[in-house]
Amino acid sequence: MMRATHGPLTPFSRRIDGVRMSDLFHECGIAAVYHLPGDAVSPLLPRGKEVTQTSRLLPRMLLDIQNRGQLAAGMTTYRYGRPQLIDTHKEVGSVTEVFRLNHRSRHQQLMREYDGPAAIGHVRYATCGRDDPSYAQPFESHHISRSKWFSFAFNGQLANYPELREKILAESDFYLARETDTEVLSHLIAQELRRDETRRDLIGMLGRLAGRLDGAWNVVFLNAQGDMCVARDPHGIRPMCYAIEGPLFAAASESVALTHLGFREDSIRSLEPGSAVVIQDGELEVSRFAPPAQPAHCFFEWIYFANVVSTLDNRSVYLSRKRLGEELARLEDVPIDKDTIVVPVPDTAKAAADSMAYTLGVPSLEGLLRNRYIGRTFIEGSDREDKVRMKYTPLPEVLSGKRVLVVEDSIVRSTTMMALLSQLRDLGRVKEIHVRVACPPILAPCFYGIDMSTVDELFAPRHMHSRQLTEVDERRMAEALGADSLRYLPVEAIARCIDLPDSSLCQACVDGAYPTPAGERLYRLAVEKAGSAGSNTPASRTYDAPLTPTRT
Repeated sequence: MMRATHGPLTPFSRRIDGVRMSDLFHECGIAAVYHLPGDAVSPLLPRGKEVTQTSRLLPRMLLDIQNRGQLAAGMTTYRYGRPQLIDTHKEVGSVTEVFRLNHRSRHQQLMREYDGPAAIGHVRYATCGRDDPSYAQPFESHHISRSKWFSFAFNGQLANYPELREKILAESDFYLARETDTEVLSHLIAQELRRDETRRDLIGMLGRLAGRLDGAWNVVFLNAQGDMCVARDPHGIRPMCYAIEGPLFAAASESVALTHLGFREDSIRSLEPGSAVVIQDGELEVSRFAPPAQPAHCFFEWIYFANVVSTLDNRSVYLSRKRLGEELARLEDVPIDKDTIVVPVPDTAKAAADSMAYTLGVPSLEGLLRNRYIGRTFIEGSDREDKVRMKYTPLPEVLSGKRVLVVEDSIVRSTTMMALLSQLRDLGRVKEIHVRVACPPILAPCFYGIDMSTVDELFAPRHMHSRQLTEVDERRMAEALGADSLRYLPVEAIARCIDLPDSSLCQACVDGAYPTPAGERLYRLAVEKAGSAGSNTPASRTYDAPLTPTRT
């Protein structure tokens, strides 16, 4: 999904109001569920439920991956015999709001209306500048042919979106109503289905798409014949898990959604990159649609985005974050005494902070409490410090007179961190603040599905003279933040913490090595534009990719 703007489209010139990793957002999460035909009814369905009520599991699954998007949610269900063979419900809002989970009678009515043995769903956070329901997913495309009447949802971002969009608009009869790569992908899927008149060859369709798409693209697809496919891009940039027990199949961006449905741990698997689960005519098959590519799993999934209880590509999110804390503890050089405490910035830094404190033998205390009722928006007109005061409350009872090791997921632009440290000094009355970051410095944008700042907005490049972080750099950054010291996790520690070889990880935002050609081109364009602008800051800090506006 791309940013929507008025006037010329600049999808990669994205600015975020948030500044630390807690204010970054994942593009989205996807889920699917299918009860295969037959006499048996899955015991994982709620007691007394019929096969046609399988779709009622979908809101529960989306709730479990709500961490991946809070802007909008939706689902498409299939049921043979009703006028709308596939039907879609989607709205702006949280899963609870969209599916009326706090209103029992309204929720039950909604579930009855959308009952079916198969469903796909989506939660969304996007860089779109407006809360427009038409951008919510799944996207449904009607057609008189049942095999070409389909709905799909998408997790990721197409790095070659500008080229794909321009190619579509080069045809005088083609039109795009939204400035989003999801609509482009919808068009490409429809185009491939038109080529396939009789075979219903979903693996072939995915294979042809793989030859045209560059970036991260996990897809759940459902058509009016009851065919379903769940696909993961050839690099496996975004996670995708699935499980099969008896007649019930389910898939989701994270394993936690499958665990909470009741699937056994040993039945939950990661879908291999370049592979898809296809269900047609009541038969399920896992097939490869693209040749093996170099894996490029996004390391941020483990250190920040994913639910801490999930397992992605057979690697525990919690254990990865625990190791982050152990790595941070090895870097520690401040005095450790009775006045030293570790304080996580809520919430995802807690596992690393606790592990770091345990390794150092000091307390890990909640010196910062987060207002959990403040969601993705703030009161209009508030400045940054007001927003920090509303979101976080320092506890002087815990902090006063202490040497505080503040553990954070990452620092992106630094404005929030500076305001937070000011609050710790003024309200928390701390003696010293030492910031410890469970991530290397962020040096480059993400073109694969994270709402990441453009390079010119990033904090670290303004204080680093090269890609090699030095103690001088860290001292300069600590002074800029208002901290007594700052330590980043080294890049080489990431692979150790996740327990995967670094060659299997996408770490482009910290090392500038993009795993796909379009990603590399976008980054080179950032360098070229910075150089042509005559900037006296590092050349990699500016990016702007104007596109031709949508035709009117």
